[in-house]
Amino acid sequence: LFREYGVRYLTMAKMNEMGFTANTLINMTEEEVDDLMKTLVEIYRMDLLLGERYGIKSAIRAEKKRLQDSLEMQKLELLSEAERKRIQDDQNTFAVAMASEGTSKDVRTSDQLILPESASADHAPLNINTCKGGLIIPSNNNNGNLCGSGLMGMPEHSSESDERKMDSSKQKRRRSKETGEDGEDRPREHPFIVTEPGELARGKKNGLDYLFDLYEQCGKFLLEVQRISKERGEKCPTKVTNQVFRHAKYTGAVYINKPKMRHYVHCYALHCLDSEQSNHLRRIYKERGQNVGAWRQACYYPLVAIARENNWDIEGVFNRNEKLKIWYVPTKLRQ
Repeated sequence: LFREYGVRYLTMAKMNEMGFTANTLINMTEEEVDDLMKTLVEIYRMDLLLGERYGIKSAIRAEKKRLQDSLEMQKLELLSEAERKRIQDDQNTFAVAMASEGTSKDVRTSDQLILPESASADHAPLNINTCKGGLIIPSNNNNGNLCGSGLMGMPEHSSESDERKMDSSKQKRRRSKETGEDGEDRPREHPFIVTEPGELARGKKNGLDYLFDLYEQCGKFLLEVQRISKERGEKCPTKVTNQVFRHAKYTGAVYINKPKMRHYVHCYALHCLDSEQSNHLRRIYKERGQNVGAWRQACYYPLVAIARENNWDIEGVFNRNEKLKIWYVPTKLRQ
């Protein structure tokens, strides 16, 4: 638990003598950990180093986060497994529907005009005429007028099939608009509005706290992609790429897409680099009642000032920040 956190062996041995285990420490709150260190100093007269105090807290916090991430990964794997089964069922249903449609088409194409054998049994010469519907009929009326019989329904049958084709094409276009590329229902996304820090958007709107949380989720999806790539022996991405967006969509996070995340990445950058300035802008534009587009444009100017202070090295500013180093610098911001 305390490996590489600067906690001395003597301190760990004393905690072990007091009856503490790794599981006990992980399930303790911050206040209880403070009480533990206070007991070590005041009662057992131990000289805890300043780095040890922070090391103990950091180790416990990191292990809690690791266990929480592992639990979330298990949930995501279960969800993705259920999603895969659902997609497989949809594909099987679609294949059966396509097969039945193909069979009906074969039956319609094979439904051709066949003259009855009784008509050719008279050995009389036939004058071949054509009906208005394009059907070939014999001119002698020994066996009845074929045009007047059931063959006159052929042009109507073809018109009905044309109507069916038009209806099916309209349905396909409608389904393509309502569904995503992989056949999943894509919910319509609610628009963003300018909200103050901690404020929830009302109605069918999304606030800016929700927007910034999407970037945090992308960071977690990147870690998952890196873990999967390492297990497969493949090259690990170091930044949020198309592979990460595909993985997010595959696990069910269809609300995360590349255009939206690229569009607001500089706003998230200001939120990470200077949260006070970001919150100030949010309050101002909320009071003015301006839309999210005006707020997004205003987020460029503080970032330009930050770049000026760092010798215009905006790439270095992103790479030195723990949360921003996984994101590409927007072209407009670089310009």
